[in-house]
Amino acid sequence: MRMSAPYRFGSIRANPPLAFAGQRIGLLGGSFNPPHEAHLLISEIALKRIGLDRVWWIVTPGNPLKSGSGLAPLAERMRLCREMAVDRRIVVTAFEQGLPSRYTAATIAFLRARRPGVRFVWLMGADCLAEFHRWKLWREMLETMPAAVIDRPGWHFQALASPAGGAYAGARLPEARARLLPSARAPAWTFLSGPLSAQSSTAIRAASRGI
Repeated sequence: MRMSAPYRFGSIRANPPLAFAGQRIGLLGGSFNPPHEAHLLISEIALKRIGLDRVWWIVTPGNPLKSGSGLAPLAERMRLCREMAVDRRIVVTAFEQGLPSRYTAATIAFLRARRPGVRFVWLMGADCLAEFHRWKLWREMLETMPAAVIDRPGWHFQALASPAGGAYAGARLPEARARLLPSARAPAWTFLSGPLSAQSSTAIRAASRGI
């Protein structure tokens, strides 16, 4: 589809991980401030249920929807991610720091331009889908790249009843057909269940401050 934003990446020096046409790669973006068990569960479920070759943890320099207060340095978050992601199929990257925009829609457009032929799937927890309508160009994202939503404790029904979940209910693939997702034409998404973890970066930071 035609991208509505003026994305031009010819002179951008951001270097995403190496990938080849036909590979099935999941993209899990976030602040990872800090990384935790739920990030691993989302990645492991996606690798197994969708049949992905790799999952890229895209560690963002900063989330446009969140305050930068309390955000650990990028290098520190990258180090913690690499210590946690012992599965070699999980690749930790921070190429977004080389992009002119921190919005995920721009990241998706960049990857499609720089890695043509790769079968990308955007990954997110159910808590993210519940507020996905707040993301910039969220409809464009869902109509550009297939997505997999992984269940999170207490978010199942809120996610499916969310504006994004409702708007694209007709594009939802049954969980049993999740392996078709990387080859599906967007908009296409699925909701995956599996082992749940209540951990969150916000809760971990609060606990470290004794709140």
